[in-house]
Amino acid sequence: MADRENLVYQAKLAEQAERYDEMVESMKNVASMDVELTVEERNLLSVAYKNVIGARRASWRIISSLEQKEENKGGEDKLKMIREYRKTVEKELKSICNDILDVLDKHLILAATTGESKVFYYKMKGDYHRYLAEFATGNDRKEAAENSLVAYKAASDIAMIELPSTHPIRLGLALNFSVFYYEILNSPDRACRLAKEAFDNAIAELDTLSEESYKDSTLIMQLLRDNLTLWTSDVQGDGERTMTLLFRLSISAFFVCPFFISASFMVKNLANRFRPAFPLSSVVSTLLQKITG
Repeated sequence: MADRENLVYQAKLAEQAERYDEMVESMKNVASMDVELTVEERNLLSVAYKNVIGARRASWRIISSLEQKEENKGGEDKLKMIREYRKTVEKELKSICNDILDVLDKHLILAATTGESKVFYYKMKGDYHRYLAEFATGNDRKEAAENSLVAYKAASDIAMIELPSTHPIRLGLALNFSVFYYEILNSPDRACRLAKEAFDNAIAELDTLSEESYKDSTLIMQLLRDNLTLWTSDVQGDGERTMTLLFRLSISAFFVCPFFISASFMVKNLANRFRPAFPLSSVVSTLLQKITG
């Protein structure tokens, strides 16, 4: 137990010092103990890998953009250097992804006993296979996408049974799964359906939202809403755009209020302002009913 506590403390120190590679090593050692991680330990592990992989993903995007610009210029000498550099970053990305996927398969998923932790780890597995699919090509990309899909579906199956629709982990899963459909499978329809269903289900169960998860859950709901707006804006007509604007304003009014009564007041006022010209959408009506009881 002392070793475990020391490793967790080392991880916290490394996080404060922004030495995320060392943070990863500390939490990997905790994970290798084959015990159910606490929520704090689980989050430390996630933060460590997220920072390590996030830096490389950002680098890859920048280098890929430079490569595209150089291709347009036709500069072969520089293009060769850029491609070699990109491949170096891709090797690092692959190594990090395979590392955490190995930890998940050999330790964390097997040791998980609660529905919440199982969803968390399968979601994480889906995420890191998705990161592999972002830069892979050919059969490697196909395999990574298939593995990501299987992991996300496994997480979703458990989440539907074990977690309420307002739970931040379930909402985060829906957010990332919908991004997978949009960016990796190029399926905006499925992405929008998944995101909208998760958002609508959460709106319908707002009365189950606990105080401790309120901030996290509503933040993810905002991200789901923003993605839906982004993904659907190019295919909407003028009338639909008007309703989307009303929906966004109404939901935004709800999210910025710390108390439901304030949210109710703001949404009602907004609805009254627009009612003479435009009918309320079903989603906003549902929101009003939920807030006002």
